[in-house]
Amino acid sequence: MSANTDFIPFARPSIGPEEERAVLEVLRSHWITTGRVARAFEEEFAAFIGVRRALAVNSATSALLLALEAFGVGAGDKVATSVYTFASDAAVVRHLGAEVAFCDISRDDYNISPEALEALLAGDRSIKAVIATHVGGMPCRMDELLGICRKHGARLVEDAAHAFPLRLPGGFAGTLGDAGIYSFYATKTITTAEGGMVVARDEAVLRRMSTMRLHGFDREAWDRYTSKTSSWRYDVVEAGYKCNLPDILAAIGREQLKKAELFREQRRAVADRYLESFGGHPALVCPPSHPEHAWHLFSLRLRPGALRLGRDEFADLLQAAGIGISVHFIPLHMMSYWSKRYGLSDSDFPEARDKFLSTISLPIWQGMSSEQTEAVVEAALALARGERR
Repeated sequence: MSANTDFIPFARPSIGPEEERAVLEVLRSHWITTGRVARAFEEEFAAFIGVRRALAVNSATSALLLALEAFGVGAGDKVATSVYTFASDAAVVRHLGAEVAFCDISRDDYNISPEALEALLAGDRSIKAVIATHVGGMPCRMDELLGICRKHGARLVEDAAHAFPLRLPGGFAGTLGDAGIYSFYATKTITTAEGGMVVARDEAVLRRMSTMRLHGFDREAWDRYTSKTSSWRYDVVEAGYKCNLPDILAAIGREQLKKAELFREQRRAVADRYLESFGGHPALVCPPSHPEHAWHLFSLRLRPGALRLGRDEFADLLQAAGIGISVHFIPLHMMSYWSKRYGLSDSDFPEARDKFLSTISLPIWQGMSSEQTEAVVEAALALARGERR
């Protein structure tokens, strides 16, 4: 494969004529910011996942900020999360003036360890909320996490940024905890380029998030400007944020939502081929599977000591062969801000450390052709064969 002409990207959105037409309709409507289209997207998304109400926002980061703020997280509080997650899960806690309590991931997957969380909450009564990320689309052990949080009086926020549309026996991922957040970033199964959604069980929490999402106004902007009878008057009832999703992006999301199950099946087909190809290989370890896995990521591990190459060299050679790769995640305790603030080290999080040092995320996206999938398989297997000890 020529790295210059046949590059297979790590991720690629699937945008068709339906999304193009929807965007044009919004452009020609002369109302392109948050309005009726965003409201329709909220209603359709809520119906899809089986909740009464969903709130569209400009990112999953904003969704998480709104959820934690609505739960009253602030100075003097702590929020627990895994070190093996995206930076914003911890950053929003600091934005609210609270502190982060980190714990390790499970031995069997990349998700927060219920055992580590139980020990953390048992020893620290100031932990007010827990953020549990369904890493890569693999569901967390929700029954255990919910039981632990109820026992210790902590709110559970599901970070379902990787996990749509993941349906579990109790409902969709994101609807099982006290609140759930979704991402529509460009690499996700459905996208609005930038955007997200937030849901919650408690109506008071939903009302608070709705108010705080747009400057603390008591009325939507589009409701003030779009008819002869609209009133220009409004009140600011809280010192809110600016987290709204504009109609021009919501229009893309509405069309993407119609294809969500198809996109998931296309990702599953790629994952199935990878599992078939790499499963049982003496030097490679496939990610844990689950009947309802959303397959946002396919995280391939190198078995320690099985290859002459380290993870970084393996990744570099795949890229040189024209394969776009990534690594999910660099654990947050390895980031200078968190390490210095809390005095963290690798020995505190052995599972996260070991998985990070051995893991590569392979290309997986809807619309990925069988030829592209086979090229990834062949390149990875060729490296593994040539570099085995």
